[in-house]
Amino acid sequence: MKNVKVLGTGCANCRNTIKLIEEVAKATGIAIQIEKVETLPEIMSYGIMATPGVVIDGKVIHAGGVPDRKKVEGWF
Repeated sequence: MKNVKVLGTGCANCRNTIKLIEEVAKATGIAIQIEKVETLPEIMSYGIMATPGVVIDGKVIHAGGVPDRKKVEGWF
């Protein structure tokens, strides 16, 4: 199981990123545990300056804007 965190304050891009990650994980049969991180101090602790950010298994893999589907598929 992959641990996925989406960093963001709840904007539309953050919600769309969560939805896309869930769709891709389901389509590929990958089990994920998704967590939404909304507090600014915790978001900033990952060193990103643009949201949404995506962290998988403790590693920042994306920051700023909704990733495209092919990029998300590459994560899994």
